[in-house]
Amino acid sequence: MENSSFELTAENKLRKLIVVGDRVLIRPKKQNERTSNGLYLPPGVQEKEKIQEGYIVKVGPGYPIPAPLEEDEPWKEQDEKIKYIPLQAQEGDKAIFLLKGAHEIQFEGEKYFVVPQAAVLMLEREEDLFD
Repeated sequence: MENSSFELTAENKLRKLIVVGDRVLIRPKKQNERTSNGLYLPPGVQEKEKIQEGYIVKVGPGYPIPAPLEEDEPWKEQDEKIKYIPLQAQEGDKAIFLLKGAHEIQFEGEKYFVVPQAAVLMLEREEDLFD
């Protein structure tokens, strides 16, 4: 069921991806090719670091919580909607995360990491948090 009038562009190519649960999709930040002393590093050295950083491009719905059971009132309709506790991470945040908990994927020729929020160590958000 492909819609032939839909064109895949850089802005909407990630729209068809759905991140599940408490995970975030991170585009890794481009690493410096040199150390602070000016030594050039091969690409594999920095990719094997235990801690990586990147930008969050998609966020899952959060942690699912069970719906309360209300059996004392059988006349009520049962609401089967799943409720979630939202994640602290938001799209556009810069994240520092543990590589050990991350899963590397390739999508449309680019490398991304699917990371559980528990593996995210720190977030940097551009907006002013103290308005």
